[in-house]
Amino acid sequence: MAALISYPVKGCAGIATSGSTLTQAGLEHDRAFMVVDLDGTYRTQRRHPRLALAQPRVDGDLMTLSAPGTDPLTVAVNSTGARRPVDLFGAPYLGIDQGDAAAEWFSDLLGSPSRLVRVPPEHDRVTDGATVGTSGYADSCPVHLISTASLDLLDERLAEDGSAPLPMNRFRPNIVISGWDDPHTEDLARTISIGEAALGYAKLAIRCAVTTVDQETGLRAGPQPLRTLARYRRADAGIAFGTKFAVVRPGRLSVGDKVVVEAWGAAEI
Repeated sequence: MAALISYPVKGCAGIATSGSTLTQAGLEHDRAFMVVDLDGTYRTQRRHPRLALAQPRVDGDLMTLSAPGTDPLTVAVNSTGARRPVDLFGAPYLGIDQGDAAAEWFSDLLGSPSRLVRVPPEHDRVTDGATVGTSGYADSCPVHLISTASLDLLDERLAEDGSAPLPMNRFRPNIVISGWDDPHTEDLARTISIGEAALGYAKLAIRCAVTTVDQETGLRAGPQPLRTLARYRRADAGIAFGTKFAVVRPGRLSVGDKVVVEAWGAAEI
């Protein structure tokens, strides 16, 4: 395994780590927080690409928020406060508001009134796919996995189209796997063991406009990679790149752990 990345706040920058605990809801703290508007509707990079600039880090009961050109803010994580209704892709959930200081920080960053919420302990969300699971405020399944071989092929195709290669962070994976010779081997893996944990295949990762946002600048950077991916990665549900997995056995993961595919299946594309 080449990399582990957690995204504590949905839509914000990821935190690479050498090791993490994989829970039923994904990597520790992954998408446990979400920025919402004043009505409780989720915010993502689809409409607010500047979210990519926010770098949240959770350390125990504290969260530190930083971004270029802003003063860092450290706030106490509230896990017991009053619940408020939030909306994620039209589905109703609850969130615990993280206070006025965090709200002001995100409002200034995005130029739009915002609040920061956390999943409550009783959060009970069922995710779909071939293997069902649960997650915090992720788009769907708790674990997003991509191989470096898949990105290498995409970069070759981008070059053929006269475009520059793209970094892996355009796709915001949780787990990056190296060592597979064939691109999109992840499409075929049905059960994977890594470290102490095991994953069950849920579905292909269908890509959206977030992949066109430069994660370093928080700016939309044109039609790539969607334009090139559309030439060779069309699935029934849309343009696919990477795969989504549910957690079938929680446990500790570390960069460098051996990846063992215990069951294979047919590709859906």
